[in-house]
Amino acid sequence: MVMATKKSEAPVAGESATVTILDGKGKREQALPVLSGTLGPKVIDVRSLYGKTGYFTYDPAFMATASCESKITYIDGDQGILLHRGYPIDQLAEKSDFLEVCHLLLNGELPNAEEKVKFVHDITYHTMLHEQVINFLRGFRRDAHPMAVMVGIVGALSAFYHDETDYEEPHARMVACYRLIAKMPTIAAFAYKYSIGQPFIYPQNHLTYAENVLHMLFATPCETYKVSPTLAKAMDRILILHADHEQNASTSTVRLAGSSGANPFACIAAGIATLWGPAHGGANEAVIRMLKRIGTKDRIPEFVNRAKDKDDPFRMMGFGHRVYKNFDPRAKVMRQTCDEVLGELGLGDDPLLPIAKELEKIALEDSYFIERKLYPNVDFYSGIILQAMGIPSRLFTAVFAMARTVGWIAQWKEMMEDPGKKIGRPRQIYTGYPKRDYVPISRRG
Repeated sequence: MVMATKKSEAPVAGESATVTILDGKGKREQALPVLSGTLGPKVIDVRSLYGKTGYFTYDPAFMATASCESKITYIDGDQGILLHRGYPIDQLAEKSDFLEVCHLLLNGELPNAEEKVKFVHDITYHTMLHEQVINFLRGFRRDAHPMAVMVGIVGALSAFYHDETDYEEPHARMVACYRLIAKMPTIAAFAYKYSIGQPFIYPQNHLTYAENVLHMLFATPCETYKVSPTLAKAMDRILILHADHEQNASTSTVRLAGSSGANPFACIAAGIATLWGPAHGGANEAVIRMLKRIGTKDRIPEFVNRAKDKDDPFRMMGFGHRVYKNFDPRAKVMRQTCDEVLGELGLGDDPLLPIAKELEKIALEDSYFIERKLYPNVDFYSGIILQAMGIPSRLFTAVFAMARTVGWIAQWKEMMEDPGKKIGRPRQIYTGYPKRDYVPISRRG
């Protein structure tokens, strides 16, 4: 076992912060503990604030609130840093593979040779779906969005795997984790095949995780499908780069649902539903829509000028990031992968690629983009790669969900193993009517 150089520890309270309250009772001060994690800014512990002062904090979208303690992922958006269990994302994407990263996220350490063989075997032999799931799948309309299908099927898995429902027990948690990671590509591929009227292609145990994704999406019973090593490596990197991203909207949803003790399949279905939102998981699909809207290279200046006009609703998709105020560390690896895929496929006739390349050049050289740090992000490159591979844009978010499942389930597992876990219960500022008396209908104006 390769051990981490510095063991992560629980937050340490070593300082205090003084909160000053000015209200009708005058000026009051209250000291609150300050917690320090392994990395990142210090945090004011406000858990006792209401009990000591009668005040809550107000933080829409929880932009300045740590909702949990976690040892899985660390992000420094200002510096462009993304670490999984302490390992930089670019090192993992270059030197590791997806299932090794899955082991790391779930268990805290990279596996040794023996552990990796067992882990890969255990995931591989959980990839099949119960045959009755296919009957359930056939109940959807053919034109249903793949994410709608995935939400339904993943949620329904709790009815197929109800033999181990005590998720306080470690073995039951482990089996649930393995099942979800293993079956997600099969579910996504079956949803795609169903939508285009092709036969379902079952997973092959001799293929790697990424190879199986491509095989189930593109193979047919008519002929042997040979998986390109370059495309398989690209898919593997896409999965690694999307595996976890700290407490984003979908991960927070999974944790919140799980805090009630809900079935893990239902929790992951809630995460998929959240990821489906265009502001979250649909960004790479939006990149392709934008490129199609621009249409030709000669129209790029028009759309660049529109993006610079603050009064124009048009926004350049795939540039900048809500968290990263520097270059997205995942985008560097994805850019290299993009070049490899395009070189392999030789897609010189694809009308979208020249547009994408010119936009990339502008973003890296134009002072407007540079000053605002609107660098191409991971969604920009992954959208181009998936488009080049032949994966339809409607399926982009489903590929994202495949990758993020391990992050969701690792975060769920960590929460379940936290001895101090509580059911989530955000507060609110009530701005409705004050108390008022009921008025009979005969007296209402």
